[in-house]
Amino acid sequence: MRLYNKVAIITGGSRGIGYATAEAFLREGAVVAVAASKQENADKAVAKLKESFPESKIMGIAPDLSNLESVRQAFALVNSRFGTIDILVNNAGVSENQPFNSYTEELFDKVMNLNVKGVFTATRAAVEFMEQKGSGVILSTSSMVSISGQPSGMAYPTSKFAVNGLTVSLARELGPKGIRVNAVAPGITETDMMKAVPKEVIEPMVARIPLRRLGKPQDIANAFVFLASEEASYITGVVLSVDGMMRA
Repeated sequence: MRLYNKVAIITGGSRGIGYATAEAFLREGAVVAVAASKQENADKAVAKLKESFPESKIMGIAPDLSNLESVRQAFALVNSRFGTIDILVNNAGVSENQPFNSYTEELFDKVMNLNVKGVFTATRAAVEFMEQKGSGVILSTSSMVSISGQPSGMAYPTSKFAVNGLTVSLARELGPKGIRVNAVAPGITETDMMKAVPKEVIEPMVARIPLRRLGKPQDIANAFVFLASEEASYITGVVLSVDGMMRA
C-alpha cells in the first residue's frame, strides 16, 4: 500500500474527482478526511466510503475555505483525531462559462475566492502542521485550461493559472522544509456536470482527444496517488497534465 497510514485531507472530497481520490487513497491504506462545503455533504460521503472501506479511518469536515481561521480549526480537528496531517489535496473549485462583457465583480470574486483563496487557506493551514514534522505533500487540482485558456468564462482559467503559479512558487519555498508541492491538470472528465451535456456536444470533444475518450475521475485520482506517494519523492513543482493530450 503506497499511502499506508498517511493522513490526507481532500477538499471538494464529497463528489467527482475529490470522491474518486478519497477512494483511491483509502485503497492505498491512507487515513482520509473529506472536506465539503456543508457538513451534511461530508457526512454522506463518509458514510458511503465506509460501505466500501469499513475498516478504514475516515472523517468529514466542512470548513469555510474563504476563511483561514475556519480552515485552521477544521484541520486542527483532523490533527487531533489522527495525530498528523501528511497530505493535502486542494480539489474544491467552481467553474462557469460567462462571456467577458457580461462578467460581474461578484462572479469573478466567487470563482477566485474558492479556486485561489481556498487553495491558499487550506495550504497555509496544512503547512503549519507539516512544518512541525519536516515533511508533507501539497497537491492541487489545476486544469487543462490553465495551459490553453478557454473561449468563455475567463475567471476559471485565470484561477487555474494562479494555482499553477502557487504550485511552482511554493515548491521552491517549501522544498527545504521537506514539503513537496505539485498539481494535476485534468482534461475533460466524466463528472456529474459532464453527464448533463448532450451527446452531440460530447462527441466532437472526444474526436479531438488522441486517446478518443473522456477522462474518468479515477484517472485523475491515480495521478494524485502517485504524486502523494514515495514513488514521487523527487518530484516537486510539477503541473502534471492528465488530459489524453487534449490541449485546446
